[in-house]
Amino acid sequence: MEYSFSDEQQQFRGVVQRFMRDKSPMTEVRRLMATKDGFDRDLWMQSCHDLGLAGLHIPEAYGGAGFGFVEVGIVAEEMGRSLLCSPYLGSSILATSVILHAGSEEQKRDLLPDLIVGKTVACLAFAEASGHWNSDGVELTALQSGKDVLLNGKKKFVLDGCAADVIIVVARRPGTHGREGIGLYITEGMSTGLGRRSLDTIDETRKLAELSFDRVRAQVLNDSEGAVAAIGHALDDGAIALANEMVGGAQALLDSTVEYTKLRMQFGRVIGSFQAVKHKCAEILLDVELAKSAAYYAAEARAENHPDVSMLASLAKATAADAYMRTAIEAIQLHGGIGFTWDHDTHLWYKRAKSSEVLLDDPTYHRNRYMAFQEVLHELK
Repeated sequence: MEYSFSDEQQQFRGVVQRFMRDKSPMTEVRRLMATKDGFDRDLWMQSCHDLGLAGLHIPEAYGGAGFGFVEVGIVAEEMGRSLLCSPYLGSSILATSVILHAGSEEQKRDLLPDLIVGKTVACLAFAEASGHWNSDGVELTALQSGKDVLLNGKKKFVLDGCAADVIIVVARRPGTHGREGIGLYITEGMSTGLGRRSLDTIDETRKLAELSFDRVRAQVLNDSEGAVAAIGHALDDGAIALANEMVGGAQALLDSTVEYTKLRMQFGRVIGSFQAVKHKCAEILLDVELAKSAAYYAAEARAENHPDVSMLASLAKATAADAYMRTAIEAIQLHGGIGFTWDHDTHLWYKRAKSSEVLLDDPTYHRNRYMAFQEVLHELK
């Protein structure tokens, strides 16, 4: 696999960087994190119109740009670097991936164009009380009612659940167990019987919600055996995009920390001249570069539809989560007293690092998943 970016990809990164720098300064991030939706719809539509972010990896047949997942990784990395408040991960990655893998041609042509231009925002409601995806743990039910179904139950930790116009719900038919009876269903954000409650989380730049369904009418997206596979594909895509986002945030922290150590004076010298500080910065650099390699590798594997993409998605997520968290901790320490204050921006990246660490499952889960894949490969040999 190729590890270097092409000239066109580097130029694309530069365009995205300039857009993020102009549209997502930290003053704007602080303003948006205090709002209900957590993002600016006009800015989101502008990013979709000017840069085509929402439709980057969607085939041209449905109105997308038809690029690969390497470009998605570039966008996610730059979003993480600037802490852009947007529905990109929940709508453009998780929900869109499910539609692409599970929807019919008619549903794709009906749903994707509005998502591509930012006219609508979608979310994927897959987790329940535990916060994890597990087919055995799906309790929300889908009861057949004529051509539609009625959804009953709760979903938690739904990305942008309060702001979404379209909600894709994982549910099971009554009387079924395990993978049997799992389906994907679509309902509107303003449906009768749907309750939406914003959750208090450590990271205010990324909104999570609890959704309650009381006989909410929905349409079938996919209630065949392919539904579970589509969910798996979507979560792998989400893990890869999130890993790339995390390395962008870690790089931003590394850059700001190195700059600070060149300015802060202690005992008549800049603190960056002390050997202990140099070693800390070098260790952070190694962590970030290692995480970048894993994240880029996974994005390339996804772009090429490599058979090991699920294993590499877990490797990338675990590596990036560990690196981001360690970088955030060291960044705060190296900034000294100012790093602990609300007025300084370092804590915003720290909170994003902490929330990203457990979002779409924590590093321990992904390391175990990676090892399980390795064991299977070893047995096949």
